[in-house]
Amino acid sequence: MYLFRNLLVIIHYVGRLIFFAKDTVWWMFAKARDWKAIKREVIFIGLNSLPLVSLISFFIGIIIAFQTAYQLKQLSSEIYIASLVGLSLVRELGPVLGSLIVAARSGASITAGIGSMKISEQVDALEAFAVDPVDYLVVPKFIAFLICMPFLIIYADAWGIIGGFVVGSTKFAIPFGFYFKLTFDALRIKDVLSGLIKSLCFGSIITFVCCYEGFQPFSSIDVSRSVTRAVVRSFIFIIICDCILTALFYFMW
Repeated sequence: MYLFRNLLVIIHYVGRLIFFAKDTVWWMFAKARDWKAIKREVIFIGLNSLPLVSLISFFIGIIIAFQTAYQLKQLSSEIYIASLVGLSLVRELGPVLGSLIVAARSGASITAGIGSMKISEQVDALEAFAVDPVDYLVVPKFIAFLICMPFLIIYADAWGIIGGFVVGSTKFAIPFGFYFKLTFDALRIKDVLSGLIKSLCFGSIITFVCCYEGFQPFSSIDVSRSVTRAVVRSFIFIIICDCILTALFYFMW
């Protein structure tokens, strides 16, 4: 009975998210956009996330290289570190980890910002002036995520590959040109496309979950709870979506 009740709660929550996403997409095409607002969101979501994405992706590349080298050393095949690091990052770890970083940083801030506007009645003021809050607050963020996420993921992949190269060159003396030749020889167009498709899906999830949770608070205490729910639920939906997309790509490609 308890499990059934929780299942109903999850289905109800997903249904509300779908309607929220429908309203966002409708408003995105319903009128001309203010590109100044979108530019501000692109700077906040994309450019301001670059240092953190660089740092984490670089060390993730190093970690993957060391872990794969530990196994490949037993087969005297350390040269394949380049291929494994590149494939792991472009197909899977780059999109997932990059999206989790953005969700924890930008998503939490978005939820807190909208939540603060909600409890200070600024959202009600927008409605009083016949301005739809979804159109004014959510759509610019959604467009910014769609613009930024593919570039952020490619950027994360590049830094991860550089991290792998640091290990390959210092530990196993793999030359610069040869390392990157092995990396790009292992990659296919479908690998890059799958990562980009995932980045767009994950960016949409972050937008809808974090913005939706931002509209829920009724007091200052609820804002902190909404931020926590937004980050946790974004993580969960990103992992579930990644599992589904990975299975689809496996059978399609």
